Amino acid sequence: MRDRGIGIPAEDWPRLFEAFHRAQNVGNITGTGLGLSIVKQCVDLHDGQISFESHLGKGTTFTVMLPLRGSVVTMGCDCGF
Repeated sequence: MRDRGIGIPAEDWPRLFEAFHRAQNVGNITGTGLGLSIVKQCVDLHDGQISFESHLGKGTTFTVMLPLRGSVVTMGCDCGF
């Protein structure tokens, strides 16, 4: 999934998938800090992988890879946020 939002500061990357962690630059953007933690748990339960690339002021791209009957399927979307 890709957005064209505020991006995630590098200082927040190590804790990005921790429950209730929110990046330091979110300001007034609402949220609980649970979304990425839940996604990571689901990906882990399916023996998959999640990765991301982020640039401040340009946005973030998340890639989820899940195994499917011995093959790997990459899922993503350009949601245009």
